[in-house]
Amino acid sequence: MAGAPEERGPGPSAGEQLQQQHVACQVFPERLAQGKPQQGFLSGFFTNNQKCQLMLMKTLQTNPYVKLLLDAMKHSGCAVNRERHFSCEDCNGHVSGGFDASVSQIVLCQNNIHNQAHMNRVVTHELIHAFDHCRAHVNWFTNVRHLACSEIRAANLSGDCSLVNEIFRLRFGLKQHHQTCVRDRAILSILAVRNISKEVAQKAVDEVFESCFNDHEPFGRIPHNKTYARYAHRDFQNRDRYYSNI
Repeated sequence: MAGAPEERGPGPSAGEQLQQQHVACQVFPERLAQGKPQQGFLSGFFTNNQKCQLMLMKTLQTNPYVKLLLDAMKHSGCAVNRERHFSCEDCNGHVSGGFDASVSQIVLCQNNIHNQAHMNRVVTHELIHAFDHCRAHVNWFTNVRHLACSEIRAANLSGDCSLVNEIFRLRFGLKQHHQTCVRDRAILSILAVRNISKEVAQKAVDEVFESCFNDHEPFGRIPHNKTYARYAHRDFQNRDRYYSNI
C-alpha cells in the first residue's frame, strides 16, 4: 500500500485497468466508475458505517494478527493509514470484504460484518492480500494462479480455518482438515470475485497449493489462534531488532 504499487514498475495496461474497474464495481457497488474509492463524510452519519468504523478501530488497536501485519507492512515500505487504506461500504451479496488493488485499499462490507470477531478475521484476511501486493508484483486480474496463491495464504494465516470457526460451520474432525479447509476457502474466495468455473478455480488452487500453503510470511508459522499470533508478533519484532543491529 502507501504508493508502493506505483514504485514497482509499469502500471497495468488499459485492458487490465478496465477489468479491475469491472470487478471492483460488480462486487463493491460504491466504488466509483473510475475505479477509485468513494470519499465523503455523509456516510459517517449512517449506523452501519459508524459501527464499521468503531469495530475497525478496535481491530487495528488490539488484534495480534493485525498488529503483526501492520508492522510487517511498515517494515516492507508500505505503511498503512486507516483513513487512506480502509473504506467501509455496502457490498453486493454475502461478500464480507475485499482488497481493491487498483487503489491499494481494503473494502469492508459494513452491511455484512455484524460483530467484532468477524471484523477481526476480515481485516486480517485482506491485510494478507495487501502484504502480498506490497512484497510482490501480483497480477490479481490477469493471472488466476497469483490470486489463488494469495487466497490460500489468507485462508491459512488469518484464522479463517481455526477449529472454532470450523465447529461453527459444522465441519471438523477430518484428517488433514486444516489443509482441506484452506483449499475450500480459497476456491470460494476466488469464485466470489471472478466469473470463472469452479473447475478452473480448483485447478489454479491445486497448482500452487503446496508452495503457497507453506509460505507463512510474515508470521513465520501458522497462527492457529491469538496466542500463536502474539508469539509470532513477538518473534517478528525481535527479528526486526536483530537485523537492524547488524
